[in-house]
Amino acid sequence: MTPLRIVNVILGLMMVGFTAVQYNDPDMPLWVLMYAVPAIWMYAVTYRLQGVLGSPDIMRLLWATAVFYVVAVIFLWPAMPNFWRKEVWIVEETAREGMGVMIALGVVLIAVLNTRLKSAARVVPGNAAAGKAKRA
Repeated sequence: MTPLRIVNVILGLMMVGFTAVQYNDPDMPLWVLMYAVPAIWMYAVTYRLQGVLGSPDIMRLLWATAVFYVVAVIFLWPAMPNFWRKEVWIVEETAREGMGVMIALGVVLIAVLNTRLKSAARVVPGNAAAGKAKRA
């Protein structure tokens, strides 16, 4: 298992964990979706990358997902000062939600990066990494 695949699996499991702890949240459906989508993309680029790269529609959907999360971060950015400090986010739900969306955006961007790295490795002729990319 390559280091990138290990990172993908860890990030995907982390997002599944974020999804699991939403069970008692009043707006649970929204946040389950917000965290499940990056987990699904991590699964897709880790175990079904050729299917993602082979379909222009799926690639457009991945890019649209990234744009959606950028917009979500803009709208859900925590308004309180020092939101990253434990004494703030431990009591302020909007700070936790904002940081969760930032993490979800990071995971989606890593999914996009996976596709860019693999497609770049496939395109360059004579690239020794291209053979490994096809086997991974």
